[in-house]
Amino acid sequence: MRNKNFWLITLLVVLLLAGGAAAQDANTLPNGVAAGDVTPTTAVLWARSTTMSVTFEVATDPEFATIITTGSGSGPAAMPPGLAPLKLEVTGLTPGTQYYYRATDFDGATAVGTFRTPAEVGERRGLRFGVTGDWRGEMAPYPAVSNVAEMGLDFFMLHGDTIYADYPSPDVPLGQAITFEDFYRKHAEVYGERYGLNTWADVRASTAIFATIDDHEVTNDFAGGAAPETDPRFTPGDAEFINDTELYETGLSAFQDYNPLRDEFYGDTGDPRTAQERKLYRYRTFGSDAALFILDARSFRDPALPNVEEFTMEQIGPFLAATFEPGRTMLGAAQLADLKADLLDAQTQGILWKFVMVPEPIQNLGPLNAGDRFEGYAAERTELLKFIVDNQIANVVFVTADIHGTLVNNITYQDAPGGVQIATGTFEISVGSAAFDAPFGPTVVALAAGLDFITPQQRALYNVAPPVLKESFIAELVNGQIEPLGYDPLGLEGADIQAELVSGGYLVTGSYGWTLFEIDAETQQLRVVTYGIPYYTQSELVADPEKYITLEPAILSEFVVTPK
Repeated sequence: MRNKNFWLITLLVVLLLAGGAAAQDANTLPNGVAAGDVTPTTAVLWARSTTMSVTFEVATDPEFATIITTGSGSGPAAMPPGLAPLKLEVTGLTPGTQYYYRATDFDGATAVGTFRTPAEVGERRGLRFGVTGDWRGEMAPYPAVSNVAEMGLDFFMLHGDTIYADYPSPDVPLGQAITFEDFYRKHAEVYGERYGLNTWADVRASTAIFATIDDHEVTNDFAGGAAPETDPRFTPGDAEFINDTELYETGLSAFQDYNPLRDEFYGDTGDPRTAQERKLYRYRTFGSDAALFILDARSFRDPALPNVEEFTMEQIGPFLAATFEPGRTMLGAAQLADLKADLLDAQTQGILWKFVMVPEPIQNLGPLNAGDRFEGYAAERTELLKFIVDNQIANVVFVTADIHGTLVNNITYQDAPGGVQIATGTFEISVGSAAFDAPFGPTVVALAAGLDFITPQQRALYNVAPPVLKESFIAELVNGQIEPLGYDPLGLEGADIQAELVSGGYLVTGSYGWTLFEIDAETQQLRVVTYGIPYYTQSELVADPEKYITLEPAILSEFVVTPK
């Protein structure tokens, strides 16, 4: 069980973080500090100082009376002065322990943070973590996550599209980031201050961080396992795959540098698309409460199939058949093998909950715009889900992002196009966005109107409807795509999952926000809470910043799942 003083400690840390932020008035630590990629005995510390020098101290108390280690941060050479972050990997830590760290730069500016190492397998202490994805630079300072730092989380997952390298923003007004400086400034922008707030710095200082990419860390909808000649945005050079081109390497290196992650690479995998490539995949355990599996669904994937343009079986049938083409991959063989082995390991060790973090949805949302999702790689999707079923791996939760809204559904699969749907006992929740205009709901309504799925009158009614009716309308639109194909409707009702809806619904599609996952130490039930604020546009934010930066996230959905 958690220390009974945990929440008092959390409050003290929040106050310390506020003090640390005040010490940054000289702006030499403009992005604060972060710690992440934690294991029971290690962590990676992170800071960026414009003085290009940082010393880290780690203590077991928030007053830093007991400092256990000190070290200097190191970072990439030959980068733009003051833009390159610095890191320090700390080892020899004690499992299940709260640590505090402080970064001091050459000018004496300081910033403080905290993290907790995971407990060892065999212990059940409960777990609290948060997840969101998808935030654009021009939408800062992200009030949708302003309550995260006070939550006392064990970790927070940055779930892809952490920058939009292919969107202009105030600090980088380009249609596509190209150089290291472009990409660095994109990351520094979202983790920097705007309108007097730096919510991401607060979040990253308050807990351990994990992170992965989606597409916009490089460019929209790229496929790293494709040949460069298939995408004119990439200069082939002598690269066999897009994941060896200069644009990809620059974008990935900048992402790696701006997050508290250790450098990991695949070895000789026998597959040229993964051999010696950067490895973002992670497997982490948190006592016997949960295991975390973080996927890179971009770097090794085959090109996406062309999307269907009309909702007719003449187009849908061939598309669905093509998704089952043997050998097509989203994850790459090496990463899929790691995931299977680690899922089996977690089940064998008696770890209860398994959270698979994959940026793109694995639930079937229908053939429209499905080529980029796992739905467009159905053969590999079936292989993974069948493995889970065949090996009786229980309590698997897929956590996804990318679609800029929260949709919850149980997961089924088919052995072939048109085949019977096979239950898996798993479910998915998509999270976010933290700030992408427009969210899933308004986007889907606009798409449906453009395809004449709805009338202008229906669209007008949606625009003025209260939130609960808007969510019902979106559910009807999505279910209208998936139910004719034999897929289960949205939600967990009627599924082989013991879930209780506490408040709201299984859709949150008209807001910006994040999702809390909480495992009770005693009952081991999983509580899932989505927080959000009304969405805003860039023009609205610029016209009246105070109106939007003071928005406070509220609970929009909550449900509880009992484990098997």
